[in-house]
Amino acid sequence: MDDLVTHHLLFITEVVTPLEVNEHSGAALRGNLFEAIWRRFCTNKAASLCAQCPLQALCPVSALVAPLREDNPRGRDIPRPYIIIPPQTGARCYAPGEQLTFGLTLFGSIIRLLPYLMLSMSAFEAAGLGKHREDQDGKRGRFTVKRVECYHPLSGARQIIYQAGKVQVEAATLAVTATDVQAKAATLPKEKITLHFLTPTRIKDQEQPMQHVQFRPLIHRLLERLSALRAEYGDGQGQSFDERRHFVDLAEHVRCIEDATHWEQVSSYSRRTREHTAIGGLMGRATFAGDLAPFHELLVWGELIHVGKNCVKGNGWYRIEASG
Repeated sequence: MDDLVTHHLLFITEVVTPLEVNEHSGAALRGNLFEAIWRRFCTNKAASLCAQCPLQALCPVSALVAPLREDNPRGRDIPRPYIIIPPQTGARCYAPGEQLTFGLTLFGSIIRLLPYLMLSMSAFEAAGLGKHREDQDGKRGRFTVKRVECYHPLSGARQIIYQAGKVQVEAATLAVTATDVQAKAATLPKEKITLHFLTPTRIKDQEQPMQHVQFRPLIHRLLERLSALRAEYGDGQGQSFDERRHFVDLAEHVRCIEDATHWEQVSSYSRRTREHTAIGGLMGRATFAGDLAPFHELLVWGELIHVGKNCVKGNGWYRIEASG
């Protein structure tokens, strides 16, 4: 049950025309990137949804594109095979020549679709990003992808797999494995840990969004997500209900001793449904105390896979910080 691997890509771009983004740009990046893949590779654009296309079973990119084009009624039970890592620069306007960087994490064998991602770069660049600007005839800001790196977030290793102007794209050779997670987990303190929530983290507890950080609901949702990812993109096995219940019961005894989080109100607009959806959540730092050793590996996995709602749009991203 430990064969899930994560592949981490970093896109380094250079802004061409003034480009203005909101504080949380993960949803826009996700939409533009995967719409570019659809425009570049879909051979049956007459189909309104991927599910209605007779070619879906044979389509090489439906695993990436279909979740963007339709609201799967089982969406919350089937985790998407990727997450966006949005810029951490907040809302700002980028001037021409400035660098804009974002990340993309792919789970398991979905790395096989990397060539389709790379061949979609020209369409991604052409679509632009951010707000429509009056001083640019209502167009979004433009950028060019200068290079793409594969990186290992736990070791710091990096590998350039694409550079603008070069035809060849290298295979991504760096991946995080369960062994890497175990090694990082072994270095964590056993009695007190701080989690820094970098993007809105929306966790439901008893069908309601958690307004204040609690360890049990966090662990509960993280267990569910990791188990589902392993089942879909790992060895096909997830944890049993009893195994998850054991950890949830243990989590009841871990206390939040310092809560410096706040609720960040964010909405996401769907061009397909023409509706806004609330995707806000908690941001900031929270310190937990208790017997944390049983949760070390799970918490490290959480840094990599995110937790809660709208992970594909960059939400639910946190970093572990050792507390004194």
